Amino acid sequence: MDCLSQLHVVLMSGRMNEAAAPLIDHLVSVAQEHFATEERLMESTRFPGLDDHRAKHQALSKRVAEFIARHEKGDKAAYSQFMYFLRGWITRHMQKEDHEYAPWLAEHGIR
Repeated sequence: MDCLSQLHVVLMSGRMNEAAAPLIDHLVSVAQEHFATEERLMESTRFPGLDDHRAKHQALSKRVAEFIARHEKGDKAAYSQFMYFLRGWITRHMQKEDHEYAPWLAEHGIR
């Protein structure tokens, strides 16, 4: 969330060309680590919704790559649209999808 806040500040300041790419790279790295950790926990407890959850992670990764490619091709609106998309996705994912597996993990001794 901190990285998203920093990215928002950069975008609002008009410095996106010079500062956004490293923040997005960091955000992508953090997200990939987070997804891998979630998926390992789900695998270790044989969570029945793992395949669906993994597909959602893969869909997000694909969309992020599309936004990055658009920006690299000169699309000036890509980063602001990326922020709007990402904020909504993260909110939905954390409030809905992540809460779907939390009880399962707790039942299997993972808190």
